[in-house]
Amino acid sequence: MQNSGVHLSGIRKSFGAVEVIRGVDIDIQRGQFAVFVGPSGCGKSTLLRMIAGLEDTSDGEIVIGEREVTHADPADRGVAMVFQSYALYPHLSVFENMAFSLRLAKRSRSEVDEKVRKAAGILQLTDHLDKKPAQLSGGQRQRVAIGRAIVRAPEVFLFDEPLSNLDAELRVQMRLELARLHKQLGATMIYVTHDQVEAMTLADTIFVLQGGHVRQSGAPLDLYDDPSNRFVAGFIGSPSMNFFAATVAGQTADGITARLNGQPDLSLDIPLAERPKTDSAIVLGMRPEHLVVTEGGGMRVTVDVAEELGGVSYQHGTLEGGEPVVFQQTGARHNMHGTVQKVRPETDRIFAFNIKGDRIR
Repeated sequence: MQNSGVHLSGIRKSFGAVEVIRGVDIDIQRGQFAVFVGPSGCGKSTLLRMIAGLEDTSDGEIVIGEREVTHADPADRGVAMVFQSYALYPHLSVFENMAFSLRLAKRSRSEVDEKVRKAAGILQLTDHLDKKPAQLSGGQRQRVAIGRAIVRAPEVFLFDEPLSNLDAELRVQMRLELARLHKQLGATMIYVTHDQVEAMTLADTIFVLQGGHVRQSGAPLDLYDDPSNRFVAGFIGSPSMNFFAATVAGQTADGITARLNGQPDLSLDIPLAERPKTDSAIVLGMRPEHLVVTEGGGMRVTVDVAEELGGVSYQHGTLEGGEPVVFQQTGARHNMHGTVQKVRPETDRIFAFNIKGDRIR
């Protein structure tokens, strides 16, 4: 199967006076699994549909492989799209659903049979080829929709939130199957989701969108460990990062001393190359796993909800000033609901942001 990279330069999209994609540049290398992730309305599905040719491009250039396809017809772009809805023909068998585009292209009976059966083998659908969609589970129907794309041997696979109609257990199963499928085919895949867990577990490269802009891109763990702004820091990770308003109390040899506005008696020495001015307002970000229960001085957290998940637990509570906070315990088996706990952050794992939301490093 031939596959190609996808390159977007200065892409813009407007609906009347409303600009929804605002000068996006994206490079997806051949064979990568790229994920567009972001909240509802950020432009991720619109961007995918522009790559597919289902939405016109207001400005900029789309290149697939070596071909500029900005205004090409969808059928001439070498892409196949899998939608959120399975869009299967209920009166046709699995075989005929997967063969439909090949028959439209007037391929020979032997070629149709070979390609459908090969795709069915990859997707573990061989025993279901004679069934109608109504006889299949949701996961099997989604595999048929993916098989319909595979038989076309596209240069690029496009997935628009394909798992959102499945229940939680099936979503996990299908995530694993998609990851295996990508490794097996070695194909270029672009996947849209609002679920950052899907993004983290599937992607080679994640593009985080907000308001029609790419806020940051990179490997999943790079975004988790080194977010460039508060939005990405809060969006990537589950549970989300804690954020606290703070003030720079002074300078140190390798950084600053900061105090949380809601915990004025707690001083934190934070290593930073950049030195915001003393008395300036900043925001500190702390992931739940970097807050440690301590007997000494720390943040006083009143725990009101405890999520016991077996291997880990997440304790949800509030600081004395009312700020929400979540901290993680590994292997904890006692419910902290209703208790007051002292937690202290690992200072070398604290993220600092200016009031605009940009990272201070």
